[in-house]
Amino acid sequence: MTGAAIVIGAGDATGGAIARVFAKSGLVAVPVRRSADGLVPLVDRIQAEGGRAVAMPCDARDEDAMTALFAKVEADIGPIEVAVFNIGANVPSPLLDETARKYRKIWELTALAGFLTGREAARHMLPRGRGTILFTGATASMRGGAGFAAFAGGKHALRALAQSMAREFGPQGLHVAHVVVDGAIDTAFIRDNFPDRYAAKAEDGILDPDHIAASYAMLHAQPRDAWTHELDLRPWTEKF
Repeated sequence: MTGAAIVIGAGDATGGAIARVFAKSGLVAVPVRRSADGLVPLVDRIQAEGGRAVAMPCDARDEDAMTALFAKVEADIGPIEVAVFNIGANVPSPLLDETARKYRKIWELTALAGFLTGREAARHMLPRGRGTILFTGATASMRGGAGFAAFAGGKHALRALAQSMAREFGPQGLHVAHVVVDGAIDTAFIRDNFPDRYAAKAEDGILDPDHIAASYAMLHAQPRDAWTHELDLRPWTEKF
């Protein structure tokens, strides 16, 4: 039976590239986002490239929906070999202008949804004694910045979750890793809103989603005698 790679937060850039790279490896890509319509171009592209993909829209903050999603993938597609959590939720705001409602939503999108992804993936992987669970982090995973208190809080929580899961489930055969993506990514958002930053693309100064995805594939392929838990990716010109 063909295995599955589920990508929670399969957008038009990084998440889509991650789904594509695992489809190219022979797994069935299961891209997930709230909008079903938003998944159509990605599925079409994966199929055009010779891979297999099954779109499954879902709100990753909904516990019942996430439990049902993972069970459906296992029952209808195959064993989940890779689970990737890639939701962003980078919404800056001065702290005094932040509202409890928005702060809570950002936490739900980063920390809570990440927990639900990790828990459901582990539930299905542990009986087989294998599987890869990957979490996408950011600069905010490592340090809080002015105007990014909510985002940094959520991303710090996600990093702590990944560490706890790695220590609990690593000895049981699951590879849990956290990827810090530090820098601007080649997306339409950066192109349209930060043209000066986007101009750095000409000198490899922003991250290519396909190159990010290649690192996710590398992590999944690592032999268990040399697992990486945390990997940071940044352009050669980025300060850190």
